[in-house]
Amino acid sequence: MYSRSSEPVRFERDCAAVLVPQGDQVTLPAGTVGYITQSLGGSWTVFVEGNLMRIAGNDADAIGKQPPESIELPEGASDEDVEAMVWRQLRTCFDPEIPVNIVELGLVYSAEVGTREDGTREVAVRMTLTAPGCGMGEILVDDVRSKIELIPTVAEADVELVFDPPWNRTMMSELAQLETGLL
Repeated sequence: MYSRSSEPVRFERDCAAVLVPQGDQVTLPAGTVGYITQSLGGSWTVFVEGNLMRIAGNDADAIGKQPPESIELPEGASDEDVEAMVWRQLRTCFDPEIPVNIVELGLVYSAEVGTREDGTREVAVRMTLTAPGCGMGEILVDDVRSKIELIPTVAEADVELVFDPPWNRTMMSELAQLETGLL
């Protein structure tokens, strides 16, 4: 779900938020008023008192929204099924300032699924950022990790942030270039 809007919102309870683009964790008290500026991938970007804040999906109720639906895999899903789900989950991860998912932005270099001896799976992701000094880097890494670990049978997601090769706009899909006005 995506919207570029200025939907008014009032926080119904104290709510954890991340200051964009700095990445600082803050708590918005119940009663805070703001505007939803972006709704993507099960999280929201909210404009509050001159600042952009990212609200995670597990805090949806604080702003009167529904949390993302649970992820389901068919019984006996193969590594290929899990890998396909990993890529679907990666496409739900967005930079709070850019309305394009991290896969289309070209930020994900690889995602590999392995099976452990106990039958659970581990996923190794290598990704980068549009700029090495981005304050949202760890927030995006945590978002990727937590969304992949929601997949049934995935016990652990190891997300490595790398800067070689350095990201450049030619890594973006045509859709991402069109959406950001670079095409």
